Amino acid sequence: MQITHIEVVRLAIPFESGRSMAPANETAWNAASPALKKMETLLVRIETDNGLHGWGEAFGHLSNSVTVQALQDLIVPCFLGKNLPDSPSTLAALMQEAEKALHAFGRSGPVRYGLSAIDIALWDLLGKQLNQPLWQLLGAKRRQIGLYASLVSYNNQPQEVARQVRRAWQAGFTTLKLHETTYEAIAAARAALPEDATLMVDVNCPWRVDEASQHAERLAPLKLGWLEEPVWPPDDAAGLAAVRRAGTPLAAGENASGEWGFEELLSQHAVDVVQPSVAKVGGITASLRVFARAREFGVKVVPHCFYYGAGLMATAHLVATLPEDVLLEVPWIRFSPLLWPQLDFKPTLTLPDTPGLGFEPDRQVLEAHTVSQMTFNFEDAHHV
Repeated sequence: MQITHIEVVRLAIPFESGRSMAPANETAWNAASPALKKMETLLVRIETDNGLHGWGEAFGHLSNSVTVQALQDLIVPCFLGKNLPDSPSTLAALMQEAEKALHAFGRSGPVRYGLSAIDIALWDLLGKQLNQPLWQLLGAKRRQIGLYASLVSYNNQPQEVARQVRRAWQAGFTTLKLHETTYEAIAAARAALPEDATLMVDVNCPWRVDEASQHAERLAPLKLGWLEEPVWPPDDAAGLAAVRRAGTPLAAGENASGEWGFEELLSQHAVDVVQPSVAKVGGITASLRVFARAREFGVKVVPHCFYYGAGLMATAHLVATLPEDVLLEVPWIRFSPLLWPQLDFKPTLTLPDTPGLGFEPDRQVLEAHTVSQMTFNFEDAHHV
């Protein structure tokens, strides 16, 4: 089978998080911002000459327009007309061929994000070609996984943070993650939850190493599951190792520079948990290599996932290969409409038994919420 069509679809779907309106002059740069009212994603659909198709998703949010350009100019030409891989090893070889061709354009950023989407779509196709659901193809022994609720930022308002974590707890989530940065907001969340609830905090790289160490020491009595990305820059492995000594478990890796960015985190014993993000790190193929390296160092893996398309489903299948205490991160927001109607964020998820990812977006939602769409055909490229 030959790859003959690649479609790139940029979407923006409205969501509701229950938080107050942002100031009129605030710019939304990431998903935690109160100014953000629509969540962007970038889907890639690969089709073969016999009509089989697979879906992938690229990280990007507000940088998706740049990733679209990277796909158009650099990435898609590496795959159009190629034979569809028929095994995980041939898939990895095809991805490595493209990575080598594009290595000069960086090990993270839009090129890596676009390659991640292609890789996920190829795994979806491989599962369909071999007539296996992805979790089974990856060697998982279970179909049901637990989920944890990843809350947006509530502007460090203790009462509001407490209200929101209670809402998530009442919905059945026993493990939750905040995106707050003050002790008062984090402590309010901890006090609002039962003792057996697990609470993590992602602070998004705000502090110097000395500041982060002070915060980690103060937070230690709250017994957080982890403190995520406390230092700037996020790949300061030596700094993270110093903060870790303050007594609060640390997590990082979402912003690692491809799979290679995990080497320093692991070799310097910088974190307790590594967090590869499938739509950023290089897809499923790269994620599996990170999993293997983490096992060698005895470090726990909990993939990062703030997606709602093929990237979320790819992460779900990957989580099924990990120990049962590893949960899938899902955004604690309400999309309207749902891109994939079968996905309703509850505390557990039973993975599909259909071949591949088991992800097929609602075509009406695609049409209604597409920001841009491009289709690349091998026939057209071949005749240029």
